[in-house]
Amino acid sequence: MYLADFHLHSNFSDGKLSIPALVDYYGKRGFGAIAITDHFCEQTSLIGRASTYLGVTLTTATFPIYRELLKSEQERAWDQYGMCLIPGVEITKNSILNHRSAHFLVLGNLENIDPNLDISELSDRVRPEGALVIAAHPVSTQKIEKQTFHLWDRREELAPKVDAWEVASGPYLFDEVRYSGLPMIANSDFHSEKNMTSWKTLLSCEKKQEAVLQAIKKQQLDFQFYREETVREPSYSTLPWIMGPQLGHYGMGNVDSLQAISK
Repeated sequence: MYLADFHLHSNFSDGKLSIPALVDYYGKRGFGAIAITDHFCEQTSLIGRASTYLGVTLTTATFPIYRELLKSEQERAWDQYGMCLIPGVEITKNSILNHRSAHFLVLGNLENIDPNLDISELSDRVRPEGALVIAAHPVSTQKIEKQTFHLWDRREELAPKVDAWEVASGPYLFDEVRYSGLPMIANSDFHSEKNMTSWKTLLSCEKKQEAVLQAIKKQQLDFQFYREETVREPSYSTLPWIMGPQLGHYGMGNVDSLQAISK
């Protein structure tokens, strides 16, 4: 079994670390799989164009460079750390209104990405090509920051188009997602080292992209809370999982109850 984190940002958008530095950061901590998912803002909105001006998003000019660097780092991640690096992107549609804002991840195949498409249209384009679509922080993140509720407002309509919904994006569990019956995934939304203490996804499949994506799609996964105490000695907790029949693994490290952590 191994830990995985599928929502990471590099300095191609608003993250602090370069892509090679992210690979080293997670590789040295023994992670089995990660996805780097930099923001790609739609260009049809004023906020999206402002993000381009500020240099906090991928662009049509930088996206091909980003994809090529991910491809080269995939090989190094595996050769140096035995870690599966999955190429990804966070399609970012920001509005001044929370209920009109939406972020979603595309993992795997990045060949036909258009950030200006609606999630339903883009899902229909990329999922037949082997990519997964993940709803990012679809409910309140319990932080003082911009919220993105649009996908959650459309969850019944979008359920067939979305492969998983983040049940955690950082250190907080989202009860609305947790009890919704929708497929789930836990990520850190990593922008810098301070985001490392967070919920992660636990997998037991082969460390290959196709196997990892299938495990997410089939919900063959568990969740762990990972606590970064020191650079050299991270610790993490496995929970006695109660959200699904496929879960319920033995403890590793310090074990906390789900009820205690959720308080």
